[in-house]
Amino acid sequence: MSDARPAREPGKRRLVLWRHGQTAWNVERRFQGKTDIPLDETGVQQAERSARLLAGLRPTALLASPLRRAADTAQALAEITGLPVRYDKDLIERDGGRWEGLTAHQIRERYPAEHAAWQPPGGETSAQVAKRVGTALERALDELPPTGQLVVASHGAALRLGMSHLLGLPETLWERLGGLSNCCWSVLTEMRDGGWRLAEHNAGTLPEPVLSDDRTDNGA
Repeated sequence: MSDARPAREPGKRRLVLWRHGQTAWNVERRFQGKTDIPLDETGVQQAERSARLLAGLRPTALLASPLRRAADTAQALAEITGLPVRYDKDLIERDGGRWEGLTAHQIRERYPAEHAAWQPPGGETSAQVAKRVGTALERALDELPPTGQLVVASHGAALRLGMSHLLGLPETLWERLGGLSNCCWSVLTEMRDGGWRLAEHNAGTLPEPVLSDDRTDNGA
């Protein structure tokens, strides 16, 4: 039985992948994973500032991880736009197993082999996270109308890996996509063939039109 997705008319849909604001564990360089850590005061301010900017994109839908740091970041945009926030547990951060709560130094010291492979003992693999988050993004996009603008508030590793899945990147290239800073975002735009193009990455300002001789969706 085929699980191929039905063909759909490509539109001008846009996907904004927005990392949550700063937390105390970010500052302390502790592995957060699925531990439910709230935004700190700076993180709240970051969420409010970036929400004011993202409101300018006129989003039509808002989705978030249910962990507080992402949910509260999304709520800052909901309060400006009036959009309801929907939650999907498959957008939570990577399960860090025995690394959660440890500092970067402690992880290197206690788990040198696992750190070198970046595989938390008792946690998820990168491939598992990419499939989980990528599938959640695909589900949300299936419900997005042809001119919809979806903002997803989630977590650094979850978004980077889910984005890699959505872009069709092989696992050998996932590390070439840099991480997201707190309350920064990446913008993906729909292509003619229904695939997705990375238009902005780790941005803190609104996307600008690309003026160049390179091929774009509107190019020759």
